[in-house]
Amino acid sequence: MKKGFVILIAILLIAGFFMTTYNGLIDLSESVDNSWAQVENVLKQRADLIPNLVETVKGYADHESEVFIKVTEARSKVMKARTPEEYAEANEQLDRAMVDINAVAEAYPDLKANENFLSLQAELTSIENKLATERLRYNDNVKVYNVEVKKFPKKIFANILGFGPREYFQINEADKEAPKVNF
Repeated sequence: MKKGFVILIAILLIAGFFMTTYNGLIDLSESVDNSWAQVENVLKQRADLIPNLVETVKGYADHESEVFIKVTEARSKVMKARTPEEYAEANEQLDRAMVDINAVAEAYPDLKANENFLSLQAELTSIENKLATERLRYNDNVKVYNVEVKKFPKKIFANILGFGPREYFQINEADKEAPKVNF
């Protein structure tokens, strides 16, 4: 009788640990997914703003078609990206294209004074700040999640249940410094 009771307690403890571990990993996974959705949301806001900026610049510099093509292609890549790595690469291309747009704007003093252009630039700056915040939140959640799925003995259960490490949203070394644009 005593032996059966000890076995039952051991089974209940193992089951409790398994359930607690599983539910904890689900919570962490959902936090990562939610924070990634916020990153995607801000990236979409940014991508949606860019055509308005391009159209405003086009009105002043219609002959700068190569720049507009680069921005459009880069925006398209951002919209098609699905993983943090794809977004980081597409975002890098879009950042470089936006530097070109700003260079075009620099060449047209009337454009730099245009109220619509200034408003779009301010909105883009605001979105860039939101994006930086959401990237930070996402990477913080990925860190917490990754630490948990790598700890022993949770690692064993995480592997059995299909919870593997998640990818950070990283930018390359060249993009760590903000481009300098003077208006």
